[in-house]
Amino acid sequence: MYSEIFERLGLSPNEAKIYETMLSTGETSVVEISTKANIHRRNVYDSLNRLVEKGLVSPIFQKGENRYQAVHPDKLLEIVKSEERQLMAVLPQLRKIFASEPSTESAYIYKGIEGYKNYRRDLLRVADEAFFLGAKGLWRSPQIDQSFRDAYVKKFEKTIPHKVLFDPRVATLLPEALEDTKGHYRMLPKGYETPGVVDIFSDYVVTFVSVGIGNVGEQVTIFVMRNKELAESYKTWFRFIWDMCA
Repeated sequence: MYSEIFERLGLSPNEAKIYETMLSTGETSVVEISTKANIHRRNVYDSLNRLVEKGLVSPIFQKGENRYQAVHPDKLLEIVKSEERQLMAVLPQLRKIFASEPSTESAYIYKGIEGYKNYRRDLLRVADEAFFLGAKGLWRSPQIDQSFRDAYVKKFEKTIPHKVLFDPRVATLLPEALEDTKGHYRMLPKGYETPGVVDIFSDYVVTFVSVGIGNVGEQVTIFVMRNKELAESYKTWFRFIWDMCA
């Protein structure tokens, strides 16, 4: 009944079962504990020794077989408070570690529609200004359900600053994508159509290949590179192209 709570406080399953059993038995022997808790006697000895070390069981030494008695359950509260004090002592350092910006470099690949959805989640999670080069309105792909579009795409449009340089075909093939874009957008000139897309945000550079206008495709491959210097370089190039398309 209570053993699950004891386990959450750090006791092993056998320790929890034995301590719960001993709370109602008073002074008792290993044989009695083994029978009532339904635990092999050899395992009872091991668990009892650990409970003694934790201060939850007291051994009673006498001739013949030793007997044991559970310590008052208030001891559990003492253990919890002691662990809380230990945690509070290191918590400021843990917060600093969590808040520090890790020096991270990585490269990985997302595949397929679920990969594209994971990428959109990354955009929201990082929540940094984003730049889209050769954009094709992929969020309007027929494979993307409306609920996901509402939860992730529209939220991004409303909350995160971004600039979009659209593929020149979007204006005629998918004009509604221009209406979706709440950030600043410009059009690449005719003659600069490509099958690729480059997105840059924070220290990420993300490239798509073989995607269509408003269609990410079932087998899309998304290459993700994380490197601060690389991302800053791409942002500089983006700004140059942006200015040229004014």
